[in-house]
Amino acid sequence: MGARVLVVDDIPANVKLLEARLSAEYFHVLTAHSGLEALEVCANDRVDVVLLDVMMPGIDGFEVCRRLKQSAQTRHIPVVMVTALDQPSDKIQGLESGADDFLTKPVNEIALITRVKNLARLKTLNDEMMMRAATDRQLGLTENGELDRALSGDFGRVLVVEDHARTAQSVVRPLAQFHETVVEASMEKAFEHLTVEHFDLVLVSLSLKSGDGLNLCSKLRRTDTTRHLPIIVLIDQGSDARLLHGLDAGVNDYLTRPVESHELLARVKTQIKRKRHTDYLRNQLQRSAELAIADGLTGLYNRRYLDGHLSTLIDDASAGNRELSVMMVDIDAFKNVNDRYGHRIGDSVLVEFAKRLRRNVRGVNLTCRLSGESFLVVLPDVPMERASQIAERLRAQIAAEPFLGPSSERIRLTSSVGIARLNGVQDSGDALVKRAHSALENANRCGRNRVGVAA
Repeated sequence: MGARVLVVDDIPANVKLLEARLSAEYFHVLTAHSGLEALEVCANDRVDVVLLDVMMPGIDGFEVCRRLKQSAQTRHIPVVMVTALDQPSDKIQGLESGADDFLTKPVNEIALITRVKNLARLKTLNDEMMMRAATDRQLGLTENGELDRALSGDFGRVLVVEDHARTAQSVVRPLAQFHETVVEASMEKAFEHLTVEHFDLVLVSLSLKSGDGLNLCSKLRRTDTTRHLPIIVLIDQGSDARLLHGLDAGVNDYLTRPVESHELLARVKTQIKRKRHTDYLRNQLQRSAELAIADGLTGLYNRRYLDGHLSTLIDDASAGNRELSVMMVDIDAFKNVNDRYGHRIGDSVLVEFAKRLRRNVRGVNLTCRLSGESFLVVLPDVPMERASQIAERLRAQIAAEPFLGPSSERIRLTSSVGIARLNGVQDSGDALVKRAHSALENANRCGRNRVGVAA
């Protein structure tokens, strides 16, 4: 379903014109002919963007915007003020009432579609974040300020690529009041900055004397580290053809010279918020993926990941005729720890044991917590003799260094290890793990605190 755009204007012809333009771009258009009607629609329907005329009888657009932003139900709906007024004081009033952007009548079609698409995407991301935040609160998870930052478009880091000193200064002066701003005249140096430093936004002039700014924009979109960086281009009047090329190449927004400071600040804030939204959601997605394959207590991989990845490691070893060994490790008599000290101390022992396990094996090895006090390490390219040495080193280290109990009490524990190796291309993960488990059971039968090797 397309974004739902509410067009508010007391002149029916204006409403029809905007409705036709937006419908042609597959937006779902709602309409209202007064401020009060607009407030009612927003309160009772899903609205993604509001195009709000300023001059209306009754309550004007400024007051409508103010009321929308004061309501918890509607404050996150982006509002674009559509006005024939072009005085800076009018834009200041719009910003103070909470407007997210401005369009001046007669409305330019490229500007209309660009602004609405940008704000509709921002609203979608905002809704997703608010749902996640509500879920976190229901689960009793505390918020650490990351969400609040993601909802803010303030205090960003902006790179301005401009080799005309006067234009650069006209952009930097208003931006520097709210954002850290860096100016670079060279496209090559700008690209270097953007690939090695953190920026929230880049402003690129399309009138550079040293080269074509669209080439830089295209290069940024092709580069992994800058693929998601918001790009605003600075264009001259009458550059619609170049602008369309830029939008097709992935440019997010544009500003026309001479740059008006309030419009600049509104555009920059929208793009920084959008970047922070997407970064937040991308981080959340990565964390969710990690939680799906990681043990929640120790941070090691879980059995689910082992089941999916072990077969891949075996296939690689078999195809390359390489060695592969596995170690199954148990904490001896771990039940006594839980019975004597309680599960909280037992959990801390498991966490510390996992840390020692990591320290004793290479990072390329696959280390998993199977269940309870049982762990498994997959050792690619490690023959049985070397695996035995690793296991013995781990066993000795666990026995030599006590674990911390309540009131700094020292808990002495031991571990037992079972080792097995891959036996040719016909071998399977289940069979390999089963042999390691048999070797571990043999070590336990022989008195624990020892290493068993599968025949």
